[in-house]
Amino acid sequence: MTTVNILSGGAAQGLVRGLTEPFKTQTGFGIDGAFGAVGVMADKLRAGTPADLVILTQALLAKLAQEKLVIPSSIADVGRVETALAVRSRDPKVAVKTEADLREVLRAANAIHVPDMKASTAGQHFAKVLDRLGIAYEVASRLKIFPNGATAMRELASSTATHPIGCTQATEIIATDGIALSGSLPPGCELVTMYTAGVTTRATHPSEAAALIALLTGADHKELRQRVGFAG
Repeated sequence: MTTVNILSGGAAQGLVRGLTEPFKTQTGFGIDGAFGAVGVMADKLRAGTPADLVILTQALLAKLAQEKLVIPSSIADVGRVETALAVRSRDPKVAVKTEADLREVLRAANAIHVPDMKASTAGQHFAKVLDRLGIAYEVASRLKIFPNGATAMRELASSTATHPIGCTQATEIIATDGIALSGSLPPGCELVTMYTAGVTTRATHPSEAAALIALLTGADHKELRQRVGFAG
């Protein structure tokens, strides 16, 4: 089967998975590609990795358009995703209303699962949160850092730690078996990121890539976007 190749932030993996069959029915094409930290995916495109479309943060898409790697007129917003807390499904959810609550929850955790703190949206933000809370050094030995949020959450699900916790994009938490969305980060520590899709300038299948973007952003799939963790 001919496929459309994508490079995408891990936040969109559940949504893309949910659209695979509708896309195949509409175009006859499958979907292939890679999901991971947005910075890594952008660098893959820059390095020449074949891709028909990208799904990354709004800021990164704008930059790639300036670099003439994405067609500006093709860019469309998919939806907003919050960075949130996760626990194993068998563990009680944590109540975090204030920065003080979050500080105590993180101090109590003996394993903190997060994505790449330099290349991923959620990881970069979590590093800033630790600095803001003044506990970066204190919890450093308990950080379990993985290449992307999906991997971090899978590892959290199988963690044998007594009190593990995770932080990544809500969409990646929802998409992982054995993990529960525990709640939002408190005021002052919150992050909501707009994810955006665009056709690459080197696309082999630009028409089909545009058709996939229409599915990703269309009103017909608003309920799916909400179910997997995207806000309008």
